[in-house]
Amino acid sequence: MNMKEARKIFSEELLEELTNILSYWQGNTIDHEYGGFIGQIDHFNRIIPQAAKGAVLNTRILWTFSAAYNFAGEEAYLHTAQRAFDYLKKYFLDSENGGIIWQVDHAGKALNTRKQTYAQGFGIYGFSEYFRASGDQESLTLAQELFFNIEKYCLDAQFGGYLEALSCEWKPMEDMRLSEKDANFPKSMNTHLHILEPYTNLYRVWKNDHLATQIKSLIRVFLDHIIDPVTGHFNLFFDRDWTVRSEIISYGHDIEGAWLLTEAAAVLGDQELMKEVEAVALRMAEITIAEGMAGDGSLYYEKAGKDGHLDTDRHWWPQSEAMIGLLNAWQISGDEKYLQKSMDVWQFIKSKMIDHQHGEWYWRVDNNGVPATDQDKAGFWKCPY
Repeated sequence: MNMKEARKIFSEELLEELTNILSYWQGNTIDHEYGGFIGQIDHFNRIIPQAAKGAVLNTRILWTFSAAYNFAGEEAYLHTAQRAFDYLKKYFLDSENGGIIWQVDHAGKALNTRKQTYAQGFGIYGFSEYFRASGDQESLTLAQELFFNIEKYCLDAQFGGYLEALSCEWKPMEDMRLSEKDANFPKSMNTHLHILEPYTNLYRVWKNDHLATQIKSLIRVFLDHIIDPVTGHFNLFFDRDWTVRSEIISYGHDIEGAWLLTEAAAVLGDQELMKEVEAVALRMAEITIAEGMAGDGSLYYEKAGKDGHLDTDRHWWPQSEAMIGLLNAWQISGDEKYLQKSMDVWQFIKSKMIDHQHGEWYWRVDNNGVPATDQDKAGFWKCPY
């Protein structure tokens, strides 16, 4: 089979899998009793009764089905997006202090009202994409308000970048961690990556000069502070002054960041910056292939810095990001080796990550391809995004 035929099959299979994933979420996660979407579904497709509902899951659902409608034009996708939009407005928006709260219970009562900067970013991502899908001006206004809140409260005017989290009233907090597994430092790569991503999407529908300036500043944060000049990997956690406070390598974030930086520079239309970013993206793709990819075409999870321990589990999201990041490298360079590597990841996903019996993807599989049974199919961090 030549590469042209392989590309055609690759494209057709991805389109089919997109439909399968969207169908799973429409068929299994609608909460008909309390509104919105089910908070948690386990590995065996069992609903966890009265599970809490998180801002990250619900904003990602909004983005996913809005983007799916923009791509495919299926009205059912727009209806699902509207369901997510309505639920977020009713239960997650803080009408008194502004911003999006972190978590509500199964019935929509506030459980955790902290203002995680990461969640504000995903709110912008979802609302801006829903505006593109629906033309609903309120959605654009909500995205703009979240942008202004991030810039007012979360921006570090002294050292640049953004703080991890603040209280419900936008006051400093001791524990700023995004999750229990994260280190407690005032700045992280992950939050900055997911501020860059929504700011880029917002700029597509709102050509605001201040927004453009902040996107460029975020790109420079990555180029000047987050990317390790020696190893080419992302550093993960930092003090306010950008002193590095971690040694873990996250292969999924590296390749994800490569294409998100490229996307951001492209939206700005800055040719000089685009040239610099594309060179970085190709370097990161090369490092990912050399250090993070297994012989079966999949992407390892992460590597500890001090002892060099390699976590060989294959998690769901790094496989997706690897496909996109390697396609991005092919688009930049024209070198078909990156396209082939992307297709290799897809072959692994097809054979090991997709639950062909119950639908959706496993959270992770081990080095032998055996899925973990103690992880969600849908939940606080497991989503169709």
